[in-house]
Amino acid sequence: MAASLPSQFKSLQHHLRTAQEHDKRDPVVAYYCRLYAMQTGMKIDSKSPECRKFLSKLMDQLETLKKQLGDCDSITQEIVGSAHIENYALKMFLYADNEDRAGRFHKNMIKSFYTASLLLDTLSVFGELTEENVQHRKYARWKATYIHNCLKNGETPEAGPIGWEGEEYNEDDDQGTFSMSNEAPERTGSTYQPGSMPTSNYSGIQIPPGAHAPANTPAEIPHSTGVASNTTTHPTSQNIPAVDPSLYSAQKQGEANLTPEDFAKAQKYCKYAGSALQYEDVNTAVQNLQKALKLLTTGRE
Repeated sequence: MAASLPSQFKSLQHHLRTAQEHDKRDPVVAYYCRLYAMQTGMKIDSKSPECRKFLSKLMDQLETLKKQLGDCDSITQEIVGSAHIENYALKMFLYADNEDRAGRFHKNMIKSFYTASLLLDTLSVFGELTEENVQHRKYARWKATYIHNCLKNGETPEAGPIGWEGEEYNEDDDQGTFSMSNEAPERTGSTYQPGSMPTSNYSGIQIPPGAHAPANTPAEIPHSTGVASNTTTHPTSQNIPAVDPSLYSAQKQGEANLTPEDFAKAQKYCKYAGSALQYEDVNTAVQNLQKALKLLTTGRE
């Protein structure tokens, strides 16, 4: 598709490439990447002949994908779809961040940072991005730029959120050298601790805590990272948040004055919890279920 991409849509080339890479590994991701490209392309240029022709083909692809996915909840329900894309993006982000903080710099982790930023772009099809995801996107894109430039110049990158400089990362510089493996990396013992690194030049970017690189992370740890093939790894234990005792004594149904918006928020929290469990992220699941329970029983978040 990239060969027939109108020059006006150059900014969408990486989103469309990500869609192609996920056609088989995760069709839902592929669908929303194309939907993002479609919506953004319509805003850029929907009148010139070449752009109209391209958008028409893209629309056909979306219709075909939608039929193939059938009654998939991630397609028919926006809340589920949003949770699917957000969790997938943050899963890649956490993997890359763990590699970065452990000082394991390689092109697959750059690819993971960059792809995470593209998928966070894609979340805009569901509405305005949260401030947290805007920060994630900015940090991931900057990290991809910084590490890419360091490796390109033969320099050793500094691990963690140190400094905020570098040009916009362009994957075309390394086109063909990145590969999205279907294999998942082994879990490592590296933990994700934002407070463990200096943050003097961090510009207030807040990265959420996570327990470990989730299972089935869509990137492969290259053999050159030094991880022995016969090394047995174990999942890092997660710090499960304690359940608020007050939530056990829920108010009787009807006592809390709930609005339609409250019900929608509670449903969203439950969907996020279910999606988090797919990635074995118990911490996030518990937090979201607690939020839903508190909202339903008190009418407050």
